[in-house]
Amino acid sequence: MTPRAVETLQTVSVIACEDTRHSKKLLDHFSIDKPCVAYHDHTDKKSSHNILKRLKFGDDVALISDAGTPLISDPGYRLVSEARQQGFTVIPIPGASAVIAALSVAGLPTDKFTFIGFLPAKTTQRKTSLSAIKGSTETMVCYEAPHRIADTLSDMVDVFGPDRPGFMAREITKNFETYLYGTMAELLEIVTADSNQQRGEIVLVVGGALEETETVSVDAEKILGLLLKELPLTKAASLTAKITGGDKKQLYQLGLSLQDK
Repeated sequence: MTPRAVETLQTVSVIACEDTRHSKKLLDHFSIDKPCVAYHDHTDKKSSHNILKRLKFGDDVALISDAGTPLISDPGYRLVSEARQQGFTVIPIPGASAVIAALSVAGLPTDKFTFIGFLPAKTTQRKTSLSAIKGSTETMVCYEAPHRIADTLSDMVDVFGPDRPGFMAREITKNFETYLYGTMAELLEIVTADSNQQRGEIVLVVGGALEETETVSVDAEKILGLLLKELPLTKAASLTAKITGGDKKQLYQLGLSLQDK
């Protein structure tokens, strides 16, 4: 909880909460006494209408979720979208984000990553989703429910293979936070053996697929060698590429090394 977030909640007119009972613990901790209204993306339109009505009357409204950041696999999308369409200013108050927190300690590449939220609950659909990103070289991040974590890890072993590197962050910033690192098979073994790892809020980080290194086939090298005896390098590489379907630049570089022998 940042000082700016506390100050914001202390100064707004009303706070829209995913669960008012849950949020009351947080607000009481910081001595914040503001009226609260329940809001999540599946509430009736009346809730959104009432919040937008307050904005029209000049009230400032804060939107908070039970944990993490609103809209990041948490409620708020529809409300923010409608508020923007009606010309109201929507400002983020940066704070805790499970995605970024997990990535920062996963020890996996973070220059490119894909966040996919929650995977489908059923195995068939989940495997279909995983298969679609199997070949991606980007690090993948997702949330998972505790009662599905073992099944999801099992599906990842089936789709990605047992040796794909992975990382599991559980209950980040809370009393029972744990961090597990290993192959997908190792993570599955740990989680299956320890029921405590099947509790709380979970973030999974999975390493991307290794980039395939293109190699020149033996046939292409043989053809290139024969053509070099009769043709200039550029022409020999070009013809070899057409015959074998290989990469002309790669064959040109190979031709240079063959000429040096």
